[in-house]
Amino acid sequence: MKVAFSSDIHLDINHLDVNQVVSLQANYLKRQAVDYYFIIGDSFNDFQKTLNYVHSLQQALPKVIIKFLAGNHDMFNGINYEDLENEVDANYFHNQFVDLPKTNWRIIGNNGWYDYSYAAHLQRSADRFYHWKQAYWADRIIEQPESDISRFQRALTQVNTNLLQAKQHGRKTVLLTHFVPNQHFIHYTADDRFFNMANGMLGGIGLERLINQYHVPLVVFGHLHRRFTPITIKDTRYYNVAVGYHNRRHNEWQNPDFIREWQQQTKIINFF
Repeated sequence: MKVAFSSDIHLDINHLDVNQVVSLQANYLKRQAVDYYFIIGDSFNDFQKTLNYVHSLQQALPKVIIKFLAGNHDMFNGINYEDLENEVDANYFHNQFVDLPKTNWRIIGNNGWYDYSYAAHLQRSADRFYHWKQAYWADRIIEQPESDISRFQRALTQVNTNLLQAKQHGRKTVLLTHFVPNQHFIHYTADDRFFNMANGMLGGIGLERLINQYHVPLVVFGHLHRRFTPITIKDTRYYNVAVGYHNRRHNEWQNPDFIREWQQQTKIINFF
């Protein structure tokens, strides 16, 4: 089974024509003979727009199974917390899994969240991180009836349940999550307090521990727009598939146009 993964295309921030993107992506995925395509968050700053985009792509690729996670940007508008935690659409993949036919592989999806532990060395209280987030971080507009720490623990419980079930069924696992799943990818500085505080909003060490506990063979994530070489840490191969920004304020691409950048960042794996 041939499976494609990508993330962080930010169609609105990048001022892209959605119909053109759908056409270009559909043509490429057809040429690659992809069976599944997983989008790992941050397609729009609005969940409903992301949903419309995914539906358009699914209509253009009726033979491909398309699933998506919600990144933090998708959560900004058009969805509430309760719906994010439920199966609101057949293409939505949070706290879901699929078993790839004719293989022993199970792909598990979870949006993920954060608990400030990637910035624990700053020795700030959870209350201090919360107030910093409310002042400086875009996620402050996301509806949330519980603390970040509680929300992260909920995600960990979900992932643990799915990994345990996969282990009980003798399945090899691929974990998809939008937020950063290993501290290796976090960049620390000695003199930039803003970005060191922001690290607390990127993920959490607890997920890394779960991945190690279950010896997950493969993890695919987004959120960070830097270009990471795939790396194996302990028993796990990590891929970051984020496309990132290309506009007047930010240029994170290595190619002059979207489709080539997306193709470069999209990871296609043939599972047997």
